Order: sequence, then C-alpha cells, then structure tokens
Amino acid sequence: MIHRRSPAATVFQYTALFALMFFLAFPLLWMLSTSFKGPRELVALIPSLIPVNPTIDNYFTAFREQDLVRSATNSLQLSLGSAILTVLVALPAAYGLARHASVLRRFTMSWILVSQIFPLILIIIPLFLILKTLHLLDSLSGLLVVYLVWSLPFTLWMLQSYVKAIPIELEEAASIDGAGRLRILRSIVLPLLAPGLVVAALFAFISAWNEFFFALVVLQSAELYTLPLTLARFIGSEGVVRLGPLAAASFIATLPSLVFFSFIQRHLRSGLLTGGVKG
Repeated sequence: MIHRRSPAATVFQYTALFALMFFLAFPLLWMLSTSFKGPRELVALIPSLIPVNPTIDNYFTAFREQDLVRSATNSLQLSLGSAILTVLVALPAAYGLARHASVLRRFTMSWILVSQIFPLILIIIPLFLILKTLHLLDSLSGLLVVYLVWSLPFTLWMLQSYVKAIPIELEEAASIDGAGRLRILRSIVLPLLAPGLVVAALFAFISAWNEFFFALVVLQSAELYTLPLTLARFIGSEGVVRLGPLAAASFIATLPSLVFFSFIQRHLRSGLLTGGVKG
C-alpha cells in the first residue's frame, strides 16, 4: 500500500527546504551584495540586501591595492597539491588498516582520534622549529608539508571507513576468478572508493584553501601570501575594516571552492556502484 502525503505536508516540506537553503546561502548572498555597494550604502543605518546604486569599484580597488591573482595562484597550488598528496598517501594506508586487523591498527586508529583533540596552538612552536631546521620556512613547499600532515589523520580515518564498507567478498570472488591483487584494486576497489576519494580530496582542498594560522606562521614574504593572508590586509592597523573591497575580494576567494565542488560532485554521486559490475 502506497502512502500519499497530503498537499499541506508537501507544501510544508518544500517551504522548510527552501528556508534551510536560504539560511545556508544568506552569508554568501550578503557578501555578494556588500561587494556591489558604494561607501554611502555600506554605512547606512538600515542596510538592504539588494544594492540601490550597484557599483564594481570595490572589485577594481581590491585588485589594484592587493595582488589577488598571485595570492590566488599560491592558494590554488597549495590546495591542489594538498588534495592530491593527501589522497595518495592516505589511500594505501587506509586500505591496509581496514583489511588487516591487528593491535597496530587499533593503536593507530586510537592515536588518530587523540591527535584531533590537541589544540592548534599547542603544535605551532614545535612546528616552527622543525621547519626552520629543515630550511622550509617562508616557502610554499614547507606549508604544503604542513597541510599534508594536518589533513592526513582525518582523511585516513574517513577513507578506512569507506574501505571497510566495501564487501570483502567482491575481492575474494575476483581472486577466485584469477584476478591479481593489482587488478582487484584497480577494477573493483578504486571504483567503489571513488566517492570516498572525492570527499577526501574536497576536504583537503577546502582545508588548505581556507587555512590562515599556519600560513601566517610559516610565510613571511608578501609574494608567497595565500588568499586568507591577503584578505587580512584589508583590515587596517587600527582595526578599521574596508568592508567593500574586503567583500569583493572574499567573494572572489570563494569562487574556486565552488568551481572545484561543482566539477567533482558528479563523481561523488555516480562513483558508488561503478566498480561492482567490472570484471
């Protein structure tokens, strides 16, 4: 027997969904609106969501006063590098932890959980000294190593749960049919792990793209600044915020994350079942 929802329940469901979507999108909409407002509208007592006299001067000011293109390039290199390296390092480790139960596995999983409890400020001084010893201070490669180490525990924990969700009977059946270990991993495990790999890459990318504190400690040269560090320069020494250019630059800074997510979301939706039908 098929249970049909009443029209009132359907209307309530879609209204609640629309309200949730608007609530989540409102900060982005407000930032976009602010980026098109002139100086008078920015200090208005009763601000409006839609600019009365829209202008693009804030965007010209943001690009003229700060080197946003170079900062975006630095952030993009770090974020893509962090996403790729994190997945490459975490994938074999996650498979080994998920498929081989041992005391070492339980200890590793416990240590990963414990490591996430430590506050960030606790490791910043040892981290600074280690990078100084390795001559990696004030370099993008040093910051990339930091992002890799910082993203790896959570990524490893997440990927091993995806591996455990894949029935081991699929691998055993392929092995009985004569498939070697590499063939099993390539044709069965990797396609089924596609959603997990996409989520792990997205997590590492966004973490590196939005990160501020590590970059503030590691980088000193202005030409190496990432976007979060460059955005902070729109705040004056006395705490005066240049709201219009800051909103324009911040909106530009959100676009790569949106584009990256739009590009990989189809793999997130379609990758779950592709491996089960391959030989």
